[in-house]
Amino acid sequence: MRQNYVTVSLETHLFFARIMKEHALFLMAGFSGKNATYTKKADWFRRQFEALLREVVILANNRIREDVICSGEVVTQYTSCAENRTQFLTGIEIDSRITEAEKSLRAGCPGQENAAIVKRVRRMNQRALGLVKGLIELKEQVLRDVTSCRLFTFNYPLLVEHILREACMYCSLLTELEECGMLAEQDMLETETFWNQIMMEHALFIRGLLDPSEEALIDTADEFAKEYQELLEEAKRQDCRVTAGLEERTIQETLRYRDFKAAGTEGITQCRIAGLILPLLADHVLREANHYLRLLDNHCDA
Repeated sequence: MRQNYVTVSLETHLFFARIMKEHALFLMAGFSGKNATYTKKADWFRRQFEALLREVVILANNRIREDVICSGEVVTQYTSCAENRTQFLTGIEIDSRITEAEKSLRAGCPGQENAAIVKRVRRMNQRALGLVKGLIELKEQVLRDVTSCRLFTFNYPLLVEHILREACMYCSLLTELEECGMLAEQDMLETETFWNQIMMEHALFIRGLLDPSEEALIDTADEFAKEYQELLEEAKRQDCRVTAGLEERTIQETLRYRDFKAAGTEGITQCRIAGLILPLLADHVLREANHYLRLLDNHCDA
């Protein structure tokens, strides 16, 4: 149990702590000058999650699985460039040394972890839980103020709901780890429902953030949104079961979508695609597709 607890905890943070720090950055970039208080709060969370991720990377070397490292959910070939471009465009500092360290991570199959490592990871998990609960509260406050017309942000209300949902997932996983010492085998219906919803919303955001002149890309994003909506509706019709056929459709759809996101990330980082999409946001949604594909692959191999 100790090894499972340590390994799964570190893998969870490698993906989600980076996602959370980037959520905070996206919130910062979307506030106007009038909302300096919100900007400062988001920046505090960005720095805290960056510090957490820095510690996780140090501890994760030789303690995580090969498939996580190779999945493209931790970093992609575009992450460094996306971070540099985003820092230049927004003026928000990004510690690129973390990304370089993540590129050098090595997998390992250690034996039983000693009590000191388990204790250190437990403290890390509890720290992360406190941070993510605080970030959830901030996102909820932003969403309330935006939907009641008390706050303007360049982030869609649906995007704020979207990043709130992901933070709640991180919180749920950490809570289970702390209460049970491991994560239960995933219910694929719940997993596919959650991530198909996330993928659909990515397509909606991409469609809305592209420049109107990018008609072909807008049409493609719209098609992906409709296809993920169909997958969600099909799962509901199948009486709470994920069939092999539906799972294979989901895998093939997500592979195509991953490739679309990869091409988009390359185009945005190289300034070949017009729109309002930060380079790091493009890389961010690509990593989430890679994470989902790993979950699907692991279930198929089980």
